[in-house]
Amino acid sequence: MKVLVIDDDPRLGAMLRSYLGGHGLEVELRHDAAGGQVALAAGAYDALILDLMLPDGDGLEVCRQVRTRSEIPILMLTARGEETDRVVGLELGADDYLPKPFSPRELLARLRAITRRSRPGPGAPEVLRFGRLELDLGAREVRLDGEPRSLTSHQFAILEALARRAGRVQTREQIMEAVRGEDLEAFDRSIDVHVSRIRAAIEDDPRQPRRLLTVRGLGYLFARSQP
Repeated sequence: MKVLVIDDDPRLGAMLRSYLGGHGLEVELRHDAAGGQVALAAGAYDALILDLMLPDGDGLEVCRQVRTRSEIPILMLTARGEETDRVVGLELGADDYLPKPFSPRELLARLRAITRRSRPGPGAPEVLRFGRLELDLGAREVRLDGEPRSLTSHQFAILEALARRAGRVQTREQIMEAVRGEDLEAFDRSIDVHVSRIRAAIEDDPRQPRRLLTVRGLGYLFARSQP
């Protein structure tokens, strides 16, 4: 796996290069937004680790620009503890976030999770169909009326987890466990943000969803029968 890290902290960069390199990953470092954008345009990477605060720009803006041309898995790092920053990052297309300081082991686990979700799994059924909606698991693509709808790899994984359990209510804990493979905090607003973006992609009217429903006090339900 080849990973690009855009972070202006040289000690953190050196630590990530050493730790991730020791686990078989190739790491390239860039210390500002401009250098990171040049590297992304010139090279092929399997994932991007992106700091929220950069000396020559905002990591959120870098994330937005990257998402206009690429579906590369993005893990955002933030020293800010504010929920708003994390939510905005997810809304702009980041697949996951990790607040500083963090454990290198957790970062590696999250990195592997978001890259694994971006690749087709062997032996998986090719297409799940629900009325006018199709989930192409091989291509990691969702289509409505045959037209592709844009989702990040993390959002596709959430939609797939719900679709595989169509007709059954899934709590936030169950959704997070399905897409991350580990038991995390139940109350995580990132799930709600991702669901909102999924609805924007697959619903005829996201304000009155008919495919991905909220079950108040419990979680979410993907409708088995759809228009």
